[in-house]
Amino acid sequence: MFLDGEQFILAFVALVIEGRLGSCSRPGRVGSGKWVRGASRLRVGSWNIGTLTGKSIELVKILKKRKINIACVQETKWVGPKAKEVDGYKLWFSGRSNYRNGVGILVDSDLRDRVVEVRRVTDRMMSIKVVVEGLTLNIISAYAPQAGLGEEEKRRFWEDLDEVVGGIPPTEKLFVGGDFNGHIGPISGGYDDVHGGFGFGARNGGGVALLDFARAFGLVIANSSFPKKEEHLVTFRSSVAKTQIDFLLLRKDDKGLCKD
Repeated sequence: MFLDGEQFILAFVALVIEGRLGSCSRPGRVGSGKWVRGASRLRVGSWNIGTLTGKSIELVKILKKRKINIACVQETKWVGPKAKEVDGYKLWFSGRSNYRNGVGILVDSDLRDRVVEVRRVTDRMMSIKVVVEGLTLNIISAYAPQAGLGEEEKRRFWEDLDEVVGGIPPTEKLFVGGDFNGHIGPISGGYDDVHGGFGFGARNGGGVALLDFARAFGLVIANSSFPKKEEHLVTFRSSVAKTQIDFLLLRKDDKGLCKD
């Protein structure tokens, strides 16, 4: 479940998205994450990996074990607007430094050839478009600035995310996976429309920013919608702390597609 070393003890956040392509009326399941006409099952995940250097093969082994089709990764610390083959997955990434930030998106062998667009916004944000039988899926990998960084950097991050999400037509599916460096709190607390009522930790400014963003664009924080044991809510553990800062978001109209 975990990569070795304390800096990699980061829980993987994943959702099962299930339903008819182009319609949500008849959910169905297919094996091995493959796409078939009329029914589909898609596993989408997000993970702050700490660094991808020397860890990409190990990461892919975990994705295969969990049957993850698409994975957003953050803090890759890989440089360049590039793509790389990793044991059957294709990884697109965007980064500017070997020491900080960097984001990426991995797509499995069934879907990699269906990627029609890759947009690298900054070293904290990128997106891809995947087309399956005429249905367009937009996947965004995001890495919000940490609490100790300047307000200007935080403002730019949210403005960039606003622009990317705002540019996606409402007819297209949208999934945002990221490390948002904020706590949304254990209960909805005035955000019943976006917070499912299951979270961890005390809400802070970063969490409020995420909740306000979700509300502005008609999204829900999908992994707050399912009751979980504490060890399944926490997405970062160290010897002195445990937090939940990694989240997956999608449109409210698609909430019914989430099967945990």
